[in-house]
Amino acid sequence: MHMHSLADAIIKVIFLKRRRAIMPYVTVKMLEGRTEAQKKALVEKVTEAVAETTGAPKEKIVVFIEEMSKNHYAIGGKRLSDE
Repeated sequence: MHMHSLADAIIKVIFLKRRRAIMPYVTVKMLEGRTEAQKKALVEKVTEAVAETTGAPKEKIVVFIEEMSKNHYAIGGKRLSDE
């Protein structure tokens, strides 16, 4: 199913200023089912991409992974668990 590709992950970046430092917070929402190794690699690559594009130091970048089950995700009025 196409929803399992990282390209389909919804990525939201929020920049918060605190003590003159920009701290990017990134939330990745995706269907559950990835391995711990895949999530580790995702966090590393997202952190690298944010650091490279924003200039923020890696140690200031926060990445959240929110996993959803297929019955909590719908497209066109139909839950993925119903397909």
